[in-house]
Amino acid sequence: MNNNLIITIGREYGTGGREIGQKLALRLGIPFYDRELITRAAKKTGFDEKLFEQLDKRATNSFLYSLTMFGSVGLNGMSLTDQLYLAQSNVIREMAEESSCVIVGRCADYVLKDRPNTISVFLKAEMQSKVERAVKYYGVDPQKAEDRIRKADKQRASYYNYYATATWGDVNNYDLCVDTGKLGVEGTVELIARFVELRQAMLEAKK
Repeated sequence: MNNNLIITIGREYGTGGREIGQKLALRLGIPFYDRELITRAAKKTGFDEKLFEQLDKRATNSFLYSLTMFGSVGLNGMSLTDQLYLAQSNVIREMAEESSCVIVGRCADYVLKDRPNTISVFLKAEMQSKVERAVKYYGVDPQKAEDRIRKADKQRASYYNYYATATWGDVNNYDLCVDTGKLGVEGTVELIARFVELRQAMLEAKK
């Protein structure tokens, strides 16, 4: 196992996770992975990308759900949702081995929890801040924004809590938690970058 720097970003809906991840990766000069992860997993397995997108949004431990949504259960008795999760996890590990990178979502912090030099970040914000971003940048109807946010976060929590032996959004599970509503995108990127710098300096000092 190499010593690549991996930064995983979990986020509430409307906190700007993708934009922050992209700008952080650009600042650090390392690759950024979000949808690219789904594309690679689909190519490696032969499954349609839409299946991975559904997994990310509607993961469940239900055998019936897998059969209803995807019409398939593996010959080994493993539900298709579990097969997709395992395939996605393998791609995350491959990316971590290839080079330093920033990965958004996909339970990446849990998948790489035992990997040295991995920094897990969680982004949160007050509801009003998330509503404003959802309306301005995602084109969400202002009257439906809160419901959209609550639903998206519930789906992300369900996905994470099922596959990880931890609780989504629990501050104890992350190296750094940031309120993006208070710092904004640029301020959050600056804070994470500074945290990474200090963390790396401490690790070097221990050698």
